[in-house]
Amino acid sequence: MSVSDEFEFIKNIQPPTLFHKDKVVGIGDDAAIIGGEPGFEKIVCVDTMVEEIHFSSRTMDPFDIGHKALAANISDVAAMGGIPLYYLVAITIPKGWSEEDLIAIYDGMKTLGDKYEMDLLGGDTTSGKSLVLSVFVIGKVEKGKRLLRSNAKPGDVVFVSGSLGDSAAGLDLLLGDSKKDTWRELIRKHQNPTPQVSLGRILTQFDRIALNDVSDGLASELMEIAEASDVDMRIKKDTIPLSSILLNYNGSKALNWALTGGEDFELVGTIALNEWPLLKQQCQNADIEISQIGEVTIGTGQVFMFGEGGEVLLKKDGFNHFQKE
Repeated sequence: MSVSDEFEFIKNIQPPTLFHKDKVVGIGDDAAIIGGEPGFEKIVCVDTMVEEIHFSSRTMDPFDIGHKALAANISDVAAMGGIPLYYLVAITIPKGWSEEDLIAIYDGMKTLGDKYEMDLLGGDTTSGKSLVLSVFVIGKVEKGKRLLRSNAKPGDVVFVSGSLGDSAAGLDLLLGDSKKDTWRELIRKHQNPTPQVSLGRILTQFDRIALNDVSDGLASELMEIAEASDVDMRIKKDTIPLSSILLNYNGSKALNWALTGGEDFELVGTIALNEWPLLKQQCQNADIEISQIGEVTIGTGQVFMFGEGGEVLLKKDGFNHFQKE
């Protein structure tokens, strides 16, 4: 690999300070130590990005790779209603990656992590044939406030934050020949997504929320909730939030990108009908976009979408590493 000294590289990425120095022992020992906190439960998650599968030099620069790798994990914490606290990074480095570019990857993670006062606690560095970046995140949530996929019940409102399909459109732009400056916001959504931590925290104030983050596409995320809760969902095609810039870029593909494109890292979930108005008001007060897109019904784990052409059964489409071509 293109790092001359592994231990000097680790020194170069070691943060000078810790946000939670009274609770942790970070980089410098064989393992990190995390202090417990009364009244909270720990959240742990890990996500891996592999060169030429999740990104390439055509679609992401090193800073963006780091940002997105950490953002994916923070989004998982947000989907549990949690507060992100710490992260660890395992990186496999192939020949051809300069130390400058590798440090830029860590800069991307640090810039995003600093927004949430997250500490880098350690990790591992190895050499290999492709760049592989695995990020492990630890967060916390108040006891009894976990927002689980299995919490949906018939009669609930189905909601989603933000707009969907923008990230997939951004990838399409990066891989194509369109004038990228015109559609810069779509590219930003793909390269530098924003985890919805603030919304996740608002949702912990309610008695019963089912929640997922939109990493693999709306259809897949809805089906995961429906299956975990043993209910059906019926969503309205014309209420799925699509941004004006997405519709202007490619209106014919917009809906499909929203349903199956993934990597929007918005939050989709359900809430009791009588609590929906309060959630909507709280989101409005916090300047968070949220839309009602359907309802939960008695069923066996299926999702239906209906519009002018009638009702269709959605498939669990979306990104799948092991799906046959």
